[in-house]
Amino acid sequence: MRYRPISPAVLAEELADRVDALTTRRIAVAVDGAAGATETAELADALVDPLRLRGRATLRVSARDFLRPASLRFEHGRTNPDVRYTDWLDLGALRREVLEPLKGSGEVLPSLWDAERDRATRAARVPLPEGGVVLVDGELLLGAGLAFDLAVHLWLSPAALRRRVPDAWAVPAYERYEEEVDPGTLADVVVRVDDPRHPALYLP
Repeated sequence: MRYRPISPAVLAEELADRVDALTTRRIAVAVDGAAGATETAELADALVDPLRLRGRATLRVSARDFLRPASLRFEHGRTNPDVRYTDWLDLGALRREVLEPLKGSGEVLPSLWDAERDRATRAARVPLPEGGVVLVDGELLLGAGLAFDLAVHLWLSPAALRRRVPDAWAVPAYERYEEEVDPGTLADVVVRVDDPRHPALYLP
């Protein structure tokens, strides 16, 4: 596999160019990677200003704000990697409240559930004009039936994954994701982030 070293700033600019070139309609972009070990939110945040400078209205959404309630996530224990892999994210809500409105009303719900307080956020819908971009960051987003117009996967080598994931019990979930989904083959852009200060862009 060949990689091109790239600075975080240049990466954001190149991704913004690629997003801007896609289409003039509303679109959804995923930034996917292991939680706590890859800077998915930071990269998604870094795309906001470059896209707005290109005339694209931009809305940030975190998949963490679409987790299921604690009673469902922790029904089989708080450290069950299989449940984290299959049941933590409310895929139906993310599809219904964020992705599907892009093809219709443009009224997007930016958050649904506050996982820390374990209650609904009661957020108001945000109107996104034609040409707008929703940037969704989170873990295990690919291969789950969610329709993104562009998917970026932040990849870690197996050793870096085990070293950098803060919740060691969750590592099997990400290993299963790598084995069963192979997100690198589904993503439009793969970035190696063993050292987040020095990312490298995969060259197919």
